[in-house]
Amino acid sequence: MPEPPEAVVHLDGERTQTLVKLLVAGPFGVGKTTFIRSLSETEPLHTEELMTSGSAAVDDLSGVREKSTTTVAIDFGRLTLPGDLVLYMFGTPGQRRFSPLWQDISRGALGALVLADTRRLSDSFEVMDMIEDAGLRYAVAVNSFPDSPAHHPSTLRDHLDLLPDTPLVLCDARDREQATDALIGLVGHVLALTPQETL
Repeated sequence: MPEPPEAVVHLDGERTQTLVKLLVAGPFGVGKTTFIRSLSETEPLHTEELMTSGSAAVDDLSGVREKSTTTVAIDFGRLTLPGDLVLYMFGTPGQRRFSPLWQDISRGALGALVLADTRRLSDSFEVMDMIEDAGLRYAVAVNSFPDSPAHHPSTLRDHLDLLPDTPLVLCDARDREQATDALIGLVGHVLALTPQETL
């Protein structure tokens, strides 16, 4: 039997691993698919489809005119961190019409990373409300786009009305190192507040 490709990663039954389900959330067009693609150690699962004229009445393309596809179900990726911590990342659609799907995906998640865009920060409120309603802890990663206005983190925290202990980082979702730092910020926040017996 041929050896599997080196890029294929399997769970190892011989060692103890901590498996953590996390959501990657945020409004339409904020970079969730790109974020998961940058991080996943396995080929990520994407359910993207070309946008049609039918979505023009419901999807606000302000600030994302170049966007031609949208996630219609989920994105999924996996990342193993040192200490045998395995993160399962579920990217969720950002539009409210997908909220029943979002509620199903959020079951069993320990937390969420909310991606935000400074060109349209207010679009993040609806997603943060859904996460808070679900009782999930979250961190915020402000994704950098070429035409994004730059703001000091304290200004962003004020505008997003974040609690003092909610992590906020700046990142480029295309950059693996920056995306990893953002995810580690969420994981540290979640694990610090989660009883170990629930993991």
